Amino acid sequence: MDALVNQLPTGLAIGAVLLLAALGLNFTFGQMGVINMAHGEFIMVGAYTAYVLHAWAGLDPTWSLIAALPLAFTLTGTLGWLLELGLIRHFYGRPLDTLLLTFGIGMILQQAARDTFGAPNVDVPAPGWLTDGTTLPGGIRLHHSRLFILALALVCVLAIAHYLHRTHQGRQMRAVIHNRDLAGVSGINTRKVDATTFFIGSGLAGVAGVALTLIGPTGPTLGANYIVDAFLVVVIGGLGRLRGTVLAAFALGILNATAQAWTDASLAKLLVFAAIIAFLQARPQGLFTVKTRALT
Repeated sequence: MDALVNQLPTGLAIGAVLLLAALGLNFTFGQMGVINMAHGEFIMVGAYTAYVLHAWAGLDPTWSLIAALPLAFTLTGTLGWLLELGLIRHFYGRPLDTLLLTFGIGMILQQAARDTFGAPNVDVPAPGWLTDGTTLPGGIRLHHSRLFILALALVCVLAIAHYLHRTHQGRQMRAVIHNRDLAGVSGINTRKVDATTFFIGSGLAGVAGVALTLIGPTGPTLGANYIVDAFLVVVIGGLGRLRGTVLAAFALGILNATAQAWTDASLAKLLVFAAIIAFLQARPQGLFTVKTRALT
């Protein structure tokens, strides 16, 4: 129990990172059925946005972080919107084709990052107020950067929940997700909703990339290190289920941190995958599913 308590802050931090990476996929994969393998590269673009603002624009670390969050959301959201407008909308209902298409787009973005910034990783300095930490009774260390990422993830979840349930555009999005044909004959412009959904999902990937600069270096393959775990979070939580994504992200984060405390990183990864396989064997639909009425 003491070991679990000591690993809880680390597990929550890992869970917050996975949640930020998976939130965008909750739209594009869980709700639209598009396997967007370029989502990891959108995360990478968000991270390089923070780097450019500091290293090229010369902004103070605090201001570069503050400016990078909305700028990365807008930039990666626009990339996602263009990808959906020009290519993906022609492949709806063909998930394997979208997988191959977006995988190729991801490779192009990775090479573009190497040509622009070089292959070696680069560092983005964190603001001074995020480099320290707080020690709780019992010796538990809370790093301020991890707390910031946790707070950022929770703010994003609340913003998404408000958008889906309290705005006209969000209700239209939910209608298209649940029944595209019925939403279309009801007067909803489904093509416009698709583009908006992809913009939001891709923009959230950019926010995740900015957050990742606080815990490690930035490189062309940054997003590729998180894309598989992000897909697992969405699948375990239940396709298109926001609360499932939140619970799955933190559960995987805590499980990963606990396993790494007792074993090495490679064996911990193996144990986590084994636990995921066992869970999906028992509940293949994930934690939550969309409730529907059906004849039996």
